[in-house]
Amino acid sequence: MVYFVGAGTGAADLITVRGMRLLQKADVIIYAGSLVNPELLDYARESCEIYNSAKMTLDEVIAVMKTAEADGKITVRLHTGEPSIYGAVREQMDELDTLLIPYESCPGVSACFGAAASLNIEYTLPGISQSLIITRMEGRTKVPPKESIASFASHHASMAIYLSTGLLEKLTESLIEGGYAADTPAAIVYKATWPQEEAYVCTVATLKQTAREHNITKTAIVLVGDVIAHSHYEKSRLYAPDFSTEYRKASVESKDND
Repeated sequence: MVYFVGAGTGAADLITVRGMRLLQKADVIIYAGSLVNPELLDYARESCEIYNSAKMTLDEVIAVMKTAEADGKITVRLHTGEPSIYGAVREQMDELDTLLIPYESCPGVSACFGAAASLNIEYTLPGISQSLIITRMEGRTKVPPKESIASFASHHASMAIYLSTGLLEKLTESLIEGGYAADTPAAIVYKATWPQEEAYVCTVATLKQTAREHNITKTAIVLVGDVIAHSHYEKSRLYAPDFSTEYRKASVESKDND
């Protein structure tokens, strides 16, 4: 059996309980190199075989899984963050389907949520944004034209932009082209929730300058949107005294009835 496990945002204690228990019983662990906190490997048994996939091809990863399955062993494929986001897991699953090797997925906490926690921000503030767009700049991996940064920026929703730290000048141009003002709040979070974490609030126009000043060149996520400033938002109606729910009756008359 193969388990695809999300390692979480970085801190060793931010993996899920299920993920931790799978690591504890694994016979084989294939982990995503420098992207995964090595402290997570401390959960493994002494007898566990551990492989660093940063040095492996897809065929080599599958070969390890195939051998482990033939020997009746449990394999954990430990991916960074939440494997369903930029995890390159589908291609592995398709190979396992061909080999008739069973597998399951265990979710993890993605970097955008670790970054939000580090900055104590809420992506969905009423009156400002009710959507979070998770995306990336085009690099060696192509992005469909309809999913360009500029097209997403036109929505003025909260944005979490992965894998784009080396393209910040172009990112700024695309965000402004899409409709964000140059002074729109932004943030760069390096290794969110890791011991080495660095988080800086800036603006769309100063993304590249901020990264240069702090020597951030990779392993960072960029956040964009007015929610970062958390001002001029509306309070949630859920807790308003004139709002009734299944569990609580309104204690005052709604202003809408005046």
